Amino acid sequence: MTADTQLERETIPFWFDPLCPWAWITSRWLLEVEQVRPVRADWRIMSLAYLNLEQREGKGLTDDYRELMEQAWGPVRVCAAAVEHAGPQVLGALYTAIGTRLHNQRRRDDPAVLHEALADVGLPDSLTAAVTSTQFDQQIKQSHHQAFDEVGLDVGTPVLRIRGTVLFGPVITPAPRGEAAGRLWDGLVLVAGTDGFFELKRTRTRKASFE
Repeated sequence: MTADTQLERETIPFWFDPLCPWAWITSRWLLEVEQVRPVRADWRIMSLAYLNLEQREGKGLTDDYRELMEQAWGPVRVCAAAVEHAGPQVLGALYTAIGTRLHNQRRRDDPAVLHEALADVGLPDSLTAAVTSTQFDQQIKQSHHQAFDEVGLDVGTPVLRIRGTVLFGPVITPAPRGEAAGRLWDGLVLVAGTDGFFELKRTRTRKASFE
C-alpha cells in the first residue's frame, strides 16, 4: 500500500470502553474492514461508568453491575493518561494490548493486565496511577460527549461515526473476517446514509465470542 493510498482512507471514529466485550469484538471487525475497504479506525474513549452511574444516575443497576461500573473507571482512565502522555495515536495499540488480556485471555480480575499492556506499547508503568485518580476524568467525559450527545443515552458501546452519522453498533459475534467484514461495512454505509434511519435490533442469543 502506498502512502497516497493511506492518505485516501476514510477516517472512522470509534468510541470504546476497554471493559466492554461487545465493543472489543466490533473493534476487531473494524480492523478487518481496514484490510478490505479504504477506511482507517480513529480510536476514541467513552466511559460506561460515566454513562451508567452519572448520566443515567445508576437507575436500574443491580449491586453487582454497579460494582462492575465502579471498576470500569480504571482501564479507561489509564487510556486517557496514555493519550495525555503519548498522544491519541497510542490508543489503538493500547486498546489491543488491554483488550486481548481482558477478553481473549479472560483476565478481567487480574491486576497485572494494565501493567503488562502499558509495557507492551512502551509506556511507563507509572500511568497505572490513573486507575484511582480523577485527574483525567474531564478528558474522558469530553471524548464521551462527542459521541453520546448525538447517539443518545439509551445505548452503550460500541459507537462509531460513518460519514457524519453516529451509530450504536454493530453488535456482532464473532467478528466477521475478510470480505464478510467488508460486506457488513458496506451495509452500514447504506444505513448511515439513509435519512431518518434510527434502529435495527434483535435479541442476542449467543454469548460474546472472541475467536
